Amino acid sequence: MFSSSTREVPEVGKVPRHLAIIMDGNGRWAKKRLLPRVAGHKRGVEAVREVIRGCIEQGVEYLTLFAFSSENWRRPADEVSLLMQLFVRALEQEVDKLHRNGVRFRVIGDLSRFEPRLVELIERGTALTAGNTRLTLTIAANYGGRWDITQAVARLLKVAPEKAAGFEPDDLAPFLSMAYAPEPDLFIRTGGEQRISNFLLWQLAYTELYFTDTLWPDFDRAALVGAIASYQGRERRFGRTSEQVGADA
Repeated sequence: MFSSSTREVPEVGKVPRHLAIIMDGNGRWAKKRLLPRVAGHKRGVEAVREVIRGCIEQGVEYLTLFAFSSENWRRPADEVSLLMQLFVRALEQEVDKLHRNGVRFRVIGDLSRFEPRLVELIERGTALTAGNTRLTLTIAANYGGRWDITQAVARLLKVAPEKAAGFEPDDLAPFLSMAYAPEPDLFIRTGGEQRISNFLLWQLAYTELYFTDTLWPDFDRAALVGAIASYQGRERRFGRTSEQVGADA
């Protein structure tokens, strides 16, 4: 299991090992062009391809994308339906390409509300790419940070009911959706909003946050490089003083 940033100081590299992104702005991108919202979502898939390539080039090991939150079911039913169809098509078209490029594919979230075809494609992609090591791409779909913590508690107590009397963070960590990955080093949100919107609440404890006005369909490899450059200018203290950080360096 990976170390926790609240328990010990993790190793910090020049390039973020784990990058987490909220891909915001697809609808506004389409609206600015007098196009239906689904056109923005389709263009957003192109941006995903660009960022995956950029992460591989930069040496990022884990990329986690917030594709559909547990709150997104509140959107108009026709838009939700189109998003689900787009997700199916993307999996049908992209998973084999990911596999050929050595990318491991994972999905986190509550899959119980998805149609059987979508679940089947997710399971196929996960199994097909399980042995790949070039980059781990995680899609958060029907995911919420509070759901993640709640389901982790339920799983812990099912395995160890005696923990109902009390448990430590280290007891819970293996049951979180992303126990297979280190905590994100850098969080990016496109589209101008400055909040984390119930995304990876546990895992973002000491993550560096980067907000940009760029709408997701326009977020390309150059924008990714700019975000990483901002990260490289940060001092990651993890509760320590600057003097302590300098001494350790």
